[in-house]
Amino acid sequence: MTTPSGTLPLDDSAVHTVREIAQQPALWREVEQIVAACRDSLDAFLSPLLARGDLRVVLTGAGTSAFAGQVLAPALSRRLGRRVDAVATTDLVADPRGCLAEDLPTLLVSFARSGDSPESVAATALADQVLSEAHHLVITCNEQGRLAREHAERPRSQVLLMPAASNDRGFAMTSSFTCMTLAALLALGADAYDGIAERLARAAESVIEEGAADRTAGALVDRAPERIVFLGSGPLKGLAEESALKVLELTGGTLMAVAESSLGFRHGPKAVLNERSVAVVYVSNDPYTRRYDHDIVAELRGNLPDGSVFAVSAQTGAAAEDAADAWPLPGLDDVDDAALALPAVVYAQLIALRASRARGLRPDNPFPSGEVNRVVQGVILHSLNN
Repeated sequence: MTTPSGTLPLDDSAVHTVREIAQQPALWREVEQIVAACRDSLDAFLSPLLARGDLRVVLTGAGTSAFAGQVLAPALSRRLGRRVDAVATTDLVADPRGCLAEDLPTLLVSFARSGDSPESVAATALADQVLSEAHHLVITCNEQGRLAREHAERPRSQVLLMPAASNDRGFAMTSSFTCMTLAALLALGADAYDGIAERLARAAESVIEEGAADRTAGALVDRAPERIVFLGSGPLKGLAEESALKVLELTGGTLMAVAESSLGFRHGPKAVLNERSVAVVYVSNDPYTRRYDHDIVAELRGNLPDGSVFAVSAQTGAAAEDAADAWPLPGLDDVDDAALALPAVVYAQLIALRASRARGLRPDNPFPSGEVNRVVQGVILHSLNN
């Protein structure tokens, strides 16, 4: 079956997952149009807040949505020239007084695919309870989700809805993650990201085409690894976390996947390596940060068998990217790492998809017995005052 970008193998086990990976370039173009259409209302809501020197910006979500915040926080902090923190809803709900200890005016940016997970709504309610002044930007893929409905008419809230198709029906978040991340960059980064969606979409189309031809993810999975390591620095550490989660989810936990920063990996986590390990290093576009990524690539290539270390990079001409096991991100050598993460994560999504199939699993539902669910279940919310 021909998908929106390239041709990825399709069968009954992965109808949704394949479509949702492949549709991302088209959806990113749509997200740009959505944000442009909402620009006036977004500016009316955000500009007075961002003009305040005492405003704290908190990016929140659970699981993959939390990793969106980790990708975005360093880049938005630099763009806005202010404090931007990534705090998972799972941390915020468990310890609201610790996570929100400073009673500062706060813009809570909530990322949620469905908006129906227990922590999503609880995090916004706790922020209102703990803080004297909380404002909410809700970025969600589900207009009918509880989070969107509860904040739709609130004077201190703004809801930014993603394309309906981004509300992934597959088990793992793919297009929902990238659409919400892009929307936040466009909404909060303003004209710094003008025209970026088309460039990211073209790079992702190239990644998908390479994946369809088995030149990237297929080559990695065909090595039958026991363990896979994802490394990145700055915003790309959040990308590494999301990449490891995708592999764990779609392989039903049967392929060990870990994530760390390029510098942090040596401080203990390197113990995970054995002769059946592979590593994927996301190489930063920042020339200073990139040196550390190059160093770990060279070190890992000295530690692991040939062809076991893959460098994902928009750069060309450096030793780390000239090797045969370099995976390109064409046309993006001048974008910041938060934007670079969007086409880069497609490599991890394809690895996870390929590894899931190699294990005879169903990527659309790798946990048929229900021990892990698409929308989290089993959470009991407790009153803060009890």
